[in-house]
Amino acid sequence: MYEQVSHSLLNAILDDLKPEIRRQDLRHFYTRLGANFYAIYSLFFNLYGHREDFKAQMLRLVETMAKGYIDRSAELERVDIEREQNHNWFLSQKWVGMALYTNGFADNLADLATKISYFQELGINLVHIMPILMCPTGKSDGGYAVSDFRQIDDRLGDLNDLRRVAEEFRKRDILLVLDIVMNHTSDEHDWAAKAVEGDKRYQDYYFVFDNREIPDMFEQTMPQIFPESAPGNFTWNEKMQKWVMTVFQHYQWDLNYSNPEVFIEMLDIILFWANQGVDILRLDAVAFLWKKIGSSCQNERNAHLILQLMKDCCQVTAPGVLFIAEAIVTPLEVIKYFGEDAIIAKECEIAYNATLMALLWDAIATQNTKLLYQGVKNLPAKLERATWLNYVRCHDDIGFGFDDNDIRAAGYDPYAHRQFLVNYFSGQFEASPARGMVFMRNETTGDARISGSLASLAGLEAGQEMNDQGLIDTAIKKILLLHSLILSFGGIPLLYNGDALGVVNDYGYRDDPGKSDDNRWIHRPKINWDRAELRKKQGTTEFALFNAIKKMIAIRKEISAFADFNNRELVEVDNPHLLCFIRFNHDRPSERILVVANFDANPQYLDLYLLRSRGIDPFGQFVDLYSGGKPAQYDRRMVLQGYQFYWLTEI
Repeated sequence: MYEQVSHSLLNAILDDLKPEIRRQDLRHFYTRLGANFYAIYSLFFNLYGHREDFKAQMLRLVETMAKGYIDRSAELERVDIEREQNHNWFLSQKWVGMALYTNGFADNLADLATKISYFQELGINLVHIMPILMCPTGKSDGGYAVSDFRQIDDRLGDLNDLRRVAEEFRKRDILLVLDIVMNHTSDEHDWAAKAVEGDKRYQDYYFVFDNREIPDMFEQTMPQIFPESAPGNFTWNEKMQKWVMTVFQHYQWDLNYSNPEVFIEMLDIILFWANQGVDILRLDAVAFLWKKIGSSCQNERNAHLILQLMKDCCQVTAPGVLFIAEAIVTPLEVIKYFGEDAIIAKECEIAYNATLMALLWDAIATQNTKLLYQGVKNLPAKLERATWLNYVRCHDDIGFGFDDNDIRAAGYDPYAHRQFLVNYFSGQFEASPARGMVFMRNETTGDARISGSLASLAGLEAGQEMNDQGLIDTAIKKILLLHSLILSFGGIPLLYNGDALGVVNDYGYRDDPGKSDDNRWIHRPKINWDRAELRKKQGTTEFALFNAIKKMIAIRKEISAFADFNNRELVEVDNPHLLCFIRFNHDRPSERILVVANFDANPQYLDLYLLRSRGIDPFGQFVDLYSGGKPAQYDRRMVLQGYQFYWLTEI
């Protein structure tokens, strides 16, 4: 869009660019900059137009984008152009991800590069390597307290090691995902160190106050994230003799995005990692990016403007790079992190479907789908060119942040139901096989979350402890049932390291002083590669899980109905133990897959007559894509065994 004021400024900026930038071949850069500049100018003006240095900061912003473009390799520029031409590339059903800690999957980055065949064997082609940047020992928050945004933790390797991983991934069509911590730095970051030494410029990078007057105003409406381990949202710095905003931990200083220098610094960092070969950047804690007195300082409108501006700038320099929004908030709020356009993701193309994850665990505990149906029905529709990350487990705890209205609609009392779930997954019921641990219980509200590996929460650990083959077999069925749903629901399925091998809780974290006070490390184990070899030995749990999930992934990649184009229809049936939905090819709607999942331990019937309104013939014949067999049908009914699932197509 041409707009006179903004493009007059753009002409002036181009005249003032540093000579070393002007001398470069910037054809694609200038085309994209011209196309996006009005949006970039408008957003930057909205956020920073009141400042006297606005034009100088705009010049610096454009120079940062130009420098990022100049530093981009010919190979990455080729990928950018290819993805621009196929702009829906990431919505394909071919993508299946895995999240892992480098030193949980391998010894370090160099060792990880030697184990890429494991991903190919399973069918993984998107790998999220959890935080690898420089962090202080003992004050790392699992890698999310960064002391240097451009250096890799030397225990894991260096930039050359990462570049090699990125290169090997690209050869094999595997996408690389890395974290950028947007909201805060470590208190040992160079910016923080300069602030402590009294440098006013860097004190303005953070929220720094001489006394408690303004912090107390913030505290009136700001919730506490970790009330037990990190009460309050401000920390007194003795050397600086000032209060600093620290929403998460006392050693994590919140960045002040009302300062344009902070935005430009973080954009430069994002472009730096894009130029190392990263395909997708997971933007951490995006809900917290804007702070305003009198608010919760979460999900503020200006936080969305920051992300829109970041996306527009990245599209000028590295349009092939995607953003993931790490915003574990209510469905009505998380959907906003895609952006407000009717079609195109204006902020982040991908967001975590934490609601689906929690709903699946609810169905496992209750053996019914009442709340699961209610929650999925009320999950807001995503944009056409955006997608969910669907997962069963991740590195974090499990919270049961369902909407209270959904819980009531399912027939439960919200407080009592959440207490039931916490007690069930922490194994406090005799009938519960789960081996989870309570995380961050709030004694005032009763709220709590759950830590534990997928296998242990599903009962595999208990079955192995008791040498109970029946319990082991049931746990395997639960694990496969859950994976069948994230692989078919619509979005990018994201497996967690070890889940395809049935890795149970690792209690060794208790012996590590740096981890012992955080029981989330119980589900962040290191893979035992000798034990992983059992995936090749018939009769083992590892073999059963790995090969079943491998088969599911291979089938998914061949079924165009599993691509993500808002092509899912939820089907309500009269059996409270079943989840049922239809996936269809958005180009050929008659090509359909009927997904049915039984969350009960006992056999359940699906009345096919109830599906006739969806165009499914109750007298028709079906084949299950997963097993290759024809399900037993009698009197317009189909039976599912305990914890069984079907991916059905009509024949």
